Amino acid sequence: MPTAYVLVNTETGCEFDVVRELKELEGVQEASPVYGAYDIVVRVSSESPEALKRLITWQIRKLGNVRATLTNIIYEKSET
Repeated sequence: MPTAYVLVNTETGCEFDVVRELKELEGVQEASPVYGAYDIVVRVSSESPEALKRLITWQIRKLGNVRATLTNIIYEKSET
């Protein structure tokens, strides 16, 4: 199951509103406000890479007050 961390920048003062919205999306495992270069760290997973892309592109990035995102897909080594 593909998993990624999405770093989110929001409009100033909207971090907690965006976290609430994120937690309602299917596929969002965790969403936490943070201090630093980004405002929120989100852990997401989905049944396929395509579904993960749709979640990030068409749901997370389209939320009101989201200014920018940076996605870090977790590299999962297959065991053979």
